[in-house]
Amino acid sequence: MIFHDNEIFFAPALPLADVFDPTGAGDTFAGGFAGFITQQGDVSFETMKTAIIQGSNLASFCVEKFGTERMLELNKEEVNKRLKQFKALTQFEIELT
Repeated sequence: MIFHDNEIFFAPALPLADVFDPTGAGDTFAGGFAGFITQQGDVSFETMKTAIIQGSNLASFCVEKFGTERMLELNKEEVNKRLKQFKALTQFEIELT
């Protein structure tokens, strides 16, 4: 969750069927978050929101094996596939009346 002026952004953790070990998930989140911001070159609210999702996405892989073992075999296709799952989880259509 982040706050900026009058804006708030919250993102849930991605629900997983199996969690093996949470060791390293926080560090993985922080690395994904900071790495994304560094790549973008700005710290706007929109960049920070996307960085939260990027960090959470990477952390979701970390918990699948012991420590950071899962990160050693991770590839870009897996990351992108899970990002699509994250997007489907957090977006919906609603008709406002």
